Amino acid sequence: MRPLAGFLLLSFVVLLLRSTALPALAARGVVLDVLAIATVAWALRHGDAWGATFGFLLGLAADLDTAHWLGRHALGLSLIGYAVGRLSNTFVRDSARTLLVLVAAATALHQGWASVFDVAEGSADLVFVAARLTVSTLVTAVVGTVALSLFHRLFGRRSRRHASGTTS
Repeated sequence: MRPLAGFLLLSFVVLLLRSTALPALAARGVVLDVLAIATVAWALRHGDAWGATFGFLLGLAADLDTAHWLGRHALGLSLIGYAVGRLSNTFVRDSARTLLVLVAAATALHQGWASVFDVAEGSADLVFVAARLTVSTLVTAVVGTVALSLFHRLFGRRSRRHASGTTS
């Protein structure tokens, strides 16, 4: 029951942030991809199957919330959740460098995938898309790493877990 409550709470908070607080930043050209941050966090904690499920359901809810093509975010986030969950046993999960790289890669992939639809519809040109992709990747990677590190320090385990499951 506890993982389900965490699943629902995280999904609700991310969708609420995305719908209320973050559009003001996006209007100024700074896209903070909380969908990618949440998917990376969930996949690191729960593995590939739950990472893909969380990414799909969160992406589907985001698609329904913003009236995009149904599945636009769901497919990208489910693939990101699966990949990060698959890799979660090979990394030191508590490392800030690992988090920075994972969040940056997830954001670049998610924003790149979503931008394909904007360019195909003709609502954005390539220069704008490239600038938005670069800024959103950098900003989300830094903010996501700080947020996940703080959350882990406040509520997580103190040990560094390696792929073998041993602690250092």
